Amino acid sequence: MAYGFYGWQDATIQDELGLTPRDYYDLLSQIWSADTCAPRMRQNWSPENKTLGQCSITAFLLQDIYGGEVYGVPLGDGNYHCFNVIGDCVFDLTSEQFGTKKLNYVNCPKQERSAHFAKDEKRARYELLRFELLKRRHSLEEL
Repeated sequence: MAYGFYGWQDATIQDELGLTPRDYYDLLSQIWSADTCAPRMRQNWSPENKTLGQCSITAFLLQDIYGGEVYGVPLGDGNYHCFNVIGDCVFDLTSEQFGTKKLNYVNCPKQERSAHFAKDEKRARYELLRFELLKRRHSLEEL
């Protein structure tokens, strides 16, 4: 199956359950919502653009699962678009929100969890996403 997120072809690393970032994309696609979207983007969120406003909470959640680092593509407005780097594996589960626009994933600054989660609303969105993902993951473990 072909995916649309950046780095999907090489996103073959596995967690302790054998799940890859592609598997997590499938799970998160059922979870991402207006409630998990960044408030400043919420009015533009839709099921057709489900990755909009989900980057930092998704990237830090995948860091919890796989380790590695979270980096940010500078967007030119003072904001960063977050993505994951685990060893040689670079992927961005939320890149589809940019449509055909190509982001430059080279020489991007590392993003610190403490800076991103200084906002209570972002931490709450992360906790909601994490809770829902763990429920779905637990269901897989029972199969």
